[in-house]
Amino acid sequence: MRCFIYLSYDGAPFCGWQVQPNGRSVQGELQRALALLLRSDVAVTGAGRTDAGVHARLMVAHCDLPEGTDLGQLCYRLNGILPHEIAVERIRQVADDAHARFSATSRTYHYYIHTAKSPFLREYSWRLVHRPDIAAMNEAAAVLSEYTDFTSFSKVNTDTKTNICHICYARWEQLGPHEWRFEIQADRFLRNMVRAIVGTLMLVGRHDIDLAGFRRIIEARDRCAAGESVPARGLFLVDVGYEDATLAVNR
Repeated sequence: MRCFIYLSYDGAPFCGWQVQPNGRSVQGELQRALALLLRSDVAVTGAGRTDAGVHARLMVAHCDLPEGTDLGQLCYRLNGILPHEIAVERIRQVADDAHARFSATSRTYHYYIHTAKSPFLREYSWRLVHRPDIAAMNEAAAVLSEYTDFTSFSKVNTDTKTNICHICYARWEQLGPHEWRFEIQADRFLRNMVRAIVGTLMLVGRHDIDLAGFRRIIEARDRCAAGESVPARGLFLVDVGYEDATLAVNR
């Protein structure tokens, strides 16, 4: 039976979601734990491929399990053997053709920044020396939904067939006197896209470029034209959306 696994993880000790030949991955740890409990190899497919050091408050993955598997007990036992950086929230049966990656209709990411020294934020937020112009950054973020080709924010030499994405919204929100969060939702994201967008918005926030300059970077369709990618530690995958029909169990 096809099942969705809902999990969260601290990405700091991993080489990313996807299994790599040299390094620990979240996918690899999950497959190892499932194989140990079910005594057979289980292939797990995630909704996305978060990069090294990127975190997830909610990742969705699918796998095929034997009919009659007690999903509540499996969830409990998985949490007992998975490393402490990975937690399984729940496992549910879904439609037989449901696919964690290709059936997803949206993904939402958060990126955190702060300007005051904090021992509690340093691993999960990017500290800036000076406060950027958040209003200018929000003005620039708002125009992202007017475009669909985000080649300028994509890692080069990937196996992606298209750089077309549809951004639903992108905005900055103040969380405290010295803390802000960038939230962005789209139907799909390119490799390194969110970190490249945030890095380019920082150019706006430092007044290195204006709104017209930000538009020119997008329209250039050239990664070299955009800003640097910001550190991975501030980035979280926080939600993956699906149609109700995807989550319905086939009878």
